[in-house]
Amino acid sequence: MNELEQLDKVVDSLDEELNQIDDLNALQQKKASYLGKKGVIASAMANMRDLSIEARKEIGMRSNKIKQMLEERFEQKRQAIENAIIEKKLKSESIDVTLPGVQLPTGGIHPLNQTIMDLEDLYISMGYTVAEGPEIETDEFCFEKLNLPKGHPARDMQDTFYINPELLLRSQTSPVQVRTMLKEQGKPIKIICPGKVYRRDADDATHSHQFMQCEGLVLGKDITLADLKGALLEMAKKMFGEEREIRLRPSFFPFTEPSVEVDVSCGLCGGKGCSVCKNTGWIEVLGAGMVNDNVLRMSGYDPNEIQGFAFGIGVERITMLKYRIDDIRNFYTNDIRFLNQFKEVK
Repeated sequence: MNELEQLDKVVDSLDEELNQIDDLNALQQKKASYLGKKGVIASAMANMRDLSIEARKEIGMRSNKIKQMLEERFEQKRQAIENAIIEKKLKSESIDVTLPGVQLPTGGIHPLNQTIMDLEDLYISMGYTVAEGPEIETDEFCFEKLNLPKGHPARDMQDTFYINPELLLRSQTSPVQVRTMLKEQGKPIKIICPGKVYRRDADDATHSHQFMQCEGLVLGKDITLADLKGALLEMAKKMFGEEREIRLRPSFFPFTEPSVEVDVSCGLCGGKGCSVCKNTGWIEVLGAGMVNDNVLRMSGYDPNEIQGFAFGIGVERITMLKYRIDDIRNFYTNDIRFLNQFKEVK
């Protein structure tokens, strides 16, 4: 058998062998046996040096055509095997798109954020706007312009984080009220200012070194204590239920005069008295009062023309009372079991 007959036999035998292959590794081995350095084509060409020039030319042209033909057939077979593998995989991993999807765990609104949102919704509906201010404050805005000059004994009511003698972490959101008054310069004001505050309290079930407040300020002509009571009664009904009532008790705050503590009727006993309300029927919730004349003057207001009230709501306290939470630390420990209870709270 001469070289040309050997090459033609290669083409005749390949198709039958390819039909029996369904694996890419086997196909690669078969390709090497035909087109490799020691393959069939190379063997058929081994004795060409003994042939005439014309014969080598003819066999060389023929071998190149056969090599190209074999390359194409091996490539076609490779694609066929890969397509078969993909088809098989699609059939075995088919997805029924009509089935319901997997329920992924979702987060919820933190109870403190929910309380702030509820307060904002209420007071915005009453014509208030939301004001914000820096958490790093000056002593001037946090104390002096609130009728608490240096050395005032009432400063001891708040153990403050000082950065230096003039800068501190605000111990209340009242500086936002001062900044707003200075900006408005004698104009009427109706704002709430929620935010974080900081005090050097030892953390326990009812105290935290960081907590949240939502303060309110209303200034204008003929603003009275009755207006303050109305604003706080609406808050109590919104947060605790329409059946709730409030009462005002005399108190003292340097930045308000007169000042009051505000109690809400106990929702557990309906005002009859129980262990939660210490058998009084009332629970203390916040402090408030009419803005002190000195505070008005220091911020550019004439107390003979403009009066107003201010109140400060402890967001944690309101939230603890609303949802009957007995430890303030639950808000900050990021326990998913605790937080999951509030996913559906509106």
